[in-house]
Amino acid sequence: MMKGPKKWRLFALMTALLVFLSGCGREEISTLIPAGKVAQDQFNLLILSSIVMLFVIVVVTIIYVLAIVKFRRSKVGEDMIPEQVEGSARLEFIWTAIPIVLLLILAVPTVYSTFDLADVTAMDAQDEDGAAENLTVNVTGKLYWWEFEYPEQEIRTAQELVVPTDERVYFNLIAADVKHSFWIPSVGGKLDVNPENVNTFYLEFDKESSELEEGVYFGKCAELCGPSHALMDFKVKTLNREDFDAWVAAMQEEQAAPTDTVAQEGQQIFEQSCIACHATNAAGAATGVGPNLATFGDRTTIAGFMEHDEETLKNWIADPQQYKPGNLMPNPEEINNGEPFSDQELDALAAYLMGLKVEE
Repeated sequence: MMKGPKKWRLFALMTALLVFLSGCGREEISTLIPAGKVAQDQFNLLILSSIVMLFVIVVVTIIYVLAIVKFRRSKVGEDMIPEQVEGSARLEFIWTAIPIVLLLILAVPTVYSTFDLADVTAMDAQDEDGAAENLTVNVTGKLYWWEFEYPEQEIRTAQELVVPTDERVYFNLIAADVKHSFWIPSVGGKLDVNPENVNTFYLEFDKESSELEEGVYFGKCAELCGPSHALMDFKVKTLNREDFDAWVAAMQEEQAAPTDTVAQEGQQIFEQSCIACHATNAAGAATGVGPNLATFGDRTTIAGFMEHDEETLKNWIADPQQYKPGNLMPNPEEINNGEPFSDQELDALAAYLMGLKVEE
């Protein structure tokens, strides 16, 4: 059993580590480095509540220390009886009023922010031509990936959300299977993604993601949803409005056929084995089974968390269950006449998929 002095040394060490680690964080994923108005409002509430709690701790500690010092037995003697204040109207008022004031300080801005952040009435606003004034994205959570549909632009993608900066982006959230939770830590708090109803909210993105070390913001599923819940990640690219409009225009165009011989072979294999679950055109209806791969070559990860290179892609295609257990992507034998993909076929598929790009 650890002795008293050793316990205090461990406590002091952990406290020092806590102070130093509190300053750590990555801009693309830390809730303590807000990257939008929603995140900033929530961060302000966190600071306010921390100040109130610190105030209570300091006051209680001061009273506690004063009581110990002033009324210790060696100082006041054995027979000293403190002044009896039972029934004091003044004291009753003080220790009733102070908690009420502190609660009001916390409650008023919290309730205001709660209703403000839940206000999505502008989602359906239209201009004189009947076009939506604000961008709306329909988000569907699936085991274990995310689909992003832009209904006004009639395009869809997966695993990497692309949004404009300096404006509100509205989201409709729904799950295709079990409960998930949509969370971009740097930009705003999480919201449940349910299979039985649509949840709505908005976020604002202040900074272009190209300025970040990783080039993207990190998003996660924050609801335990199955064996690969921890790997259900997505990325967010933020662009200025002009670049976003250019991205939308590129997404709306038909995907160009590959010119490389190996990639052409990969396209043939893909259309024989994979096309039933995966679309490679951003415009059009969803397959409803696998992620849309229209921008696969532009992405920063494979399956939301793996390195984005051809070798990793080939490993993923050859054995998806090894890397993300419980996902619905079949093993090659199930879609390739009972045979695994050969090295040549994997090379061809990787060349084709890495060539699916819309960004310059």
